Amino acid sequence: MEQNLSQYRIFYEVAKTGNISRAAKELFISQPAISKAIGKLEDSLDTALFTRNSRGVQLTAEGQILFDHTKRAFEELASGETELKRAREFHMGHIRIGVSNTLCRYIMVSYLKNYIEQYPHVKITIESQSTTHTMNMLEQQKIDLGLVVEPRPQKNLVFMPVMEIEDIFVASPAYLDNLRLREGEDADLFQSGNIMLLDRDNMTRRYIDDYMALNHIEPNNLLEVTTMDLLIEFARIGLGIGSVIREFVKEDLDSGRLVQIRLDTPIHKRTVGFVYYSNRLSGALTTFLEFVRSHSPA
Repeated sequence: MEQNLSQYRIFYEVAKTGNISRAAKELFISQPAISKAIGKLEDSLDTALFTRNSRGVQLTAEGQILFDHTKRAFEELASGETELKRAREFHMGHIRIGVSNTLCRYIMVSYLKNYIEQYPHVKITIESQSTTHTMNMLEQQKIDLGLVVEPRPQKNLVFMPVMEIEDIFVASPAYLDNLRLREGEDADLFQSGNIMLLDRDNMTRRYIDDYMALNHIEPNNLLEVTTMDLLIEFARIGLGIGSVIREFVKEDLDSGRLVQIRLDTPIHKRTVGFVYYSNRLSGALTTFLEFVRSHSPA
């Protein structure tokens, strides 16, 4: 479009009112300025858009064609402005979040519960998947935000920590009693026990594998489990010794339902937080991040 948008706005108002004087009042500009703008538009299009008479102006056939198009265009613009206004007033928007099943269950749900209570009109999409998949989707702009264990630094990638987590091994008191009764009090739990870990595609499993390799721990009996929830439940019923996250079994530890296995070398804590690209911030995402900064998960 070669012409200035303001010329089309003036043309639209004149055509709508059929009178240059009324259009000038609507636009808060002078009548000579209106006439000059219409003249420039007609010259640039090499087409007469109006015929003048004593009562005002009337569209030519060519002017009517242009008016039909400008009418739709300005109605669309007005609709867009209304939609933006509603989005501001009702805090509307759309946030796409990537998160693993474990972090979603134990951390994300608490944030979302409080956030939705305060911003009920924001659309939330959750992509429940591995951390690796979350980081790939974030890079490809298929999601806006991820909840992950702290990743390696990247350009424009911002990591907002929300909590530390500690990986530990736990078992039920009954399982440990029976194991020691069978194998002896001095038995190596990792050699004689049933060790339960997440499957090998999980980032936490890789972290535990690295820890065990570094500390020369080689389980004889290994059970792979697909989710943290199942791992915790299997430990509760006495199926074996499970690698879990302390913060997610705090009540079990406090009540004595589960017992932490003491390690010669503790597993280093990890930091969980929200990750996003600083150059891809929407209004809804900015509001969510501000909410996270001022709230802790329940």
